[in-house]
Amino acid sequence: MTIIPETATTPPRKRLFVTLMGVTCLIVVAAIFLAWWIPNRGLANIHPNLPHIVGIVMMVLSGAAILGTGLLVLTTALGKDILLTRFMRLVVIKFLLPVIEFVGRVIGLDKDRIRQSFIAMNNSLVTSQRMKVKPDRILVLLPHCIQLSDCEIKVTGNIHKCVQCGRCSIKGLVDIGRKYSVDISVATGGTLARKVIVEKRPKLVLAVACERDLTSGIKDCYPLPVIGILNERPFGPCFNTVVDVSKIDEALEQVLEK
Repeated sequence: MTIIPETATTPPRKRLFVTLMGVTCLIVVAAIFLAWWIPNRGLANIHPNLPHIVGIVMMVLSGAAILGTGLLVLTTALGKDILLTRFMRLVVIKFLLPVIEFVGRVIGLDKDRIRQSFIAMNNSLVTSQRMKVKPDRILVLLPHCIQLSDCEIKVTGNIHKCVQCGRCSIKGLVDIGRKYSVDISVATGGTLARKVIVEKRPKLVLAVACERDLTSGIKDCYPLPVIGILNERPFGPCFNTVVDVSKIDEALEQVLEK
């Protein structure tokens, strides 16, 4: 049987999500216009000034949608917290993402491509806040599939049980934990991951997972900021996955208080 490699070696780009965000904004503006234009004559029968009043309200809503989209694009492009970045993360995570996923399905885009772009967009919004967090308030969260399936020493619950054989990514991650004095946990699923977050109460989470789990985790954790790093899956999903440790190192360098 031939194994088809499934990897995330190509860095996810936020360009796709930004493009879909622009399309969604146009759809929203068009829907607002139609909501005003279709019942326009009926409104005039109620009161001659009512169409104008409703028209002003619709213009304000359209302007807010366009302004919000523009601010998001500028924030991610410049990497700076221009205005209300935390609130914009809420809009992206809770409202825009479901709509954009629907638009993507309609035009035939791969769901994981959209999720990859969303994760990149989210990471950009988090790092644009220029947060500086103490090492003891950062949690690095890993999936259990990052350890080799045939390893007899299970590191779930305590990554420092690793004997440093170097056959999987765990060795490099233990080294990262010691280098920066950050807490690293391995979770067997979403329920355990949420339990770990509740117990440890981090100020920022750096999570490694696949597109689906990262997207779900980012949504579930809001307003807690999450930086997502995609794993690589040379043997398919949820089995002997790999992570580029240098990406974790780079992300920690950006957010650690020194």
